[in-house]
Amino acid sequence: MAEEPLTPAGRLFLQAEVKQVIHCVIGLRNPIDVEVVKSEIRNSTMLQHPRFTSLMVRDRRGVEHWRATQIDMDKHVKVIEEAMGEGEDESAINSYLAQLSIDSDALSMEKPLWEIHLLVAHKCVIFRIHHALGDGISLMSMLLASCRKLNNPHALPTLAASASAAKSQTHRFDLWNLLVALWFCFVFALDFVLRCLWIRDSESAVSGGAGVQLWPRKIATATFSLQDMKTVKTAVNATINDVLFAVISSGLSRYLDYRAPNGLRDGVQLTGLVMVNLRKQPGLQELSNLMRSNPGARWGNKFGMILLPIYYHRSNTSDPLEYLKRAKAMIDRKKQSLEASFSYKIGDFVMSTLGPKFASLLNYRILCHTTFTISNVVGPQEEIMIGGNPVTFLRANNSALPHALILNMVSYAGRADMQVQVAKDIIPDPEFLAKCFEDALLEMKQQVTAKV
Repeated sequence: MAEEPLTPAGRLFLQAEVKQVIHCVIGLRNPIDVEVVKSEIRNSTMLQHPRFTSLMVRDRRGVEHWRATQIDMDKHVKVIEEAMGEGEDESAINSYLAQLSIDSDALSMEKPLWEIHLLVAHKCVIFRIHHALGDGISLMSMLLASCRKLNNPHALPTLAASASAAKSQTHRFDLWNLLVALWFCFVFALDFVLRCLWIRDSESAVSGGAGVQLWPRKIATATFSLQDMKTVKTAVNATINDVLFAVISSGLSRYLDYRAPNGLRDGVQLTGLVMVNLRKQPGLQELSNLMRSNPGARWGNKFGMILLPIYYHRSNTSDPLEYLKRAKAMIDRKKQSLEASFSYKIGDFVMSTLGPKFASLLNYRILCHTTFTISNVVGPQEEIMIGGNPVTFLRANNSALPHALILNMVSYAGRADMQVQVAKDIIPDPEFLAKCFEDALLEMKQQVTAKV
């Protein structure tokens, strides 16, 4: 079989400055049977995909390719029998993930770029997968292809509906809509370019910077009820993503009030770097679509980035729903632009013409000039099981970045878990920050229900 070259995005994620490993975390209800897990892996769809059975090699010109190889299961499955610490399972698992987040070099190039860690004492499975293999949507779709519904052991999990990510509203004048879209495209594209060059956020108690990706990490989990988020979104005809960004804005304002009561002026901007899936079907993809040569839903990395500003406001003077109104207004403007597609096309052009070194430098500068990263993956709507073992939670996070704050949310069976990863020398108390996010949602919910 001919060797397949890496995609431009795959080559980018091999660069030292932006090397990334994705962690998909599965909690299980029953004890882990190691041999059953290995058997499930051997028979899984994952090993039918060539990238999971290939080495990453470089030819004489230094160009990366995938080369087929044999899988030695013992080199990919790491079994940790003993408990890690004396605390609760969640704390122990998060501590282990924090260690993995600054250890992106642990995936050896002498084997395919994935591992599975079994935390037996904590009934937890961690999939470590190099970002060069694919993005979060590709990898979560592959993971769920090995799962079944808890109430129907022969049925695959229900995936998100294949709807447009942002249904455009019907307007009377198409020309006006076109002009508005072009204006927002220009403004947001210019902002994106300037971020690559010199514009950066104001310093705050949560700011990172160059080299921070090497600093020790801590992780906490913020848990939200999806029903609460749906209740809040009805207040201003918003979406779950609108509510999420409102929660982040309010929660960060609460945290900054606590850490530095007079450290920032009211209204100062903190910019988030948001990962946006660019496939025609924005939710989780049917694995058969991803593995076919289908330009609308191809396997690998197909995401863009948008810059989403949130604004600090003193939490004791702000109406909780004002955060939601501001978040919805900003995201509605972003939906009218092509910022995510623009960033993807520019990245692809830079990779193809100037090479991965220069592309990684631009990506690194954007990370250094913004305050946090966030991603949101919609998971199964009902309870599922893997290898006959019921799943209690699904979570995700990734390797450390120059940001001191990285947020990764995954929803599953009526709740959403957001992993709050921090550089602990900058943000020493991620548990308190996670509670600030949880309290922000509850306060918005109370405000909405009080008006009914």
